[in-house]
Amino acid sequence: MQRIVVLTGAGISQESGLQTFRGADGLWNHERIEDICTPQGFQRDPLRVDRFYNGLRARLPTVHPNAAHLALAELERAGREGRWDGQVTIVTQNIDDLHERAGSRNVIHMHGELLRLRCTACRATPAWRTDCFPDTPCPACGQPTLRPDIVWFGEIPYHMEAISRHLAACDLFVAIGTSGVVYPAAGFVDSVAGHADTMLFNLEIPSGPSAFDQAIAGPATRTVPAWTRDLLEA
Repeated sequence: MQRIVVLTGAGISQESGLQTFRGADGLWNHERIEDICTPQGFQRDPLRVDRFYNGLRARLPTVHPNAAHLALAELERAGREGRWDGQVTIVTQNIDDLHERAGSRNVIHMHGELLRLRCTACRATPAWRTDCFPDTPCPACGQPTLRPDIVWFGEIPYHMEAISRHLAACDLFVAIGTSGVVYPAAGFVDSVAGHADTMLFNLEIPSGPSAFDQAIAGPATRTVPAWTRDLLEA
């Protein structure tokens, strides 16, 4: 059985119309990271942070999974149904739900989820699709102590032990649409050296030495479906 770990970044969701954080017209060009995406920023001005994530949450239903999301979901489904002798685990840096809406089940959100909140009092993580404000009560304990369930700068990404187990067991590591500069995700390719092949799918391939065995340039909506078709037809 082939065991594949796929790391996805903002580039895969950008083709669905979601604005990236770091691109030429990225969200960080309009907001300061320290104001919106740090625990300190939330302590200073929770209303500003809540309004920022309320806006992202409201935008989410207007975008849809693209061909790359659907191709990964179909590959996972083929393994589940016995049409392909393999297993796919998606580790995503994205906080959207496009992988799940495409049909993927084995999805690990290392940076949290936009459609969840976290209570700082009781640690509940309720699913959430509407606005949240500083006085919104937690549905579990009733306290007004909710925050976005997002991993901010200075915080430890989620599920690192599970991710490490999947990386140690995989024989193919694939990165799609990720900048490769945010750790610990940027170090995943080095962690599988010696036991797994590695592939990079990106709109543009950086010049210079690469840690990946193979790099494929182009939009993920074209390159990823072509790759998964090859796997299924092999």
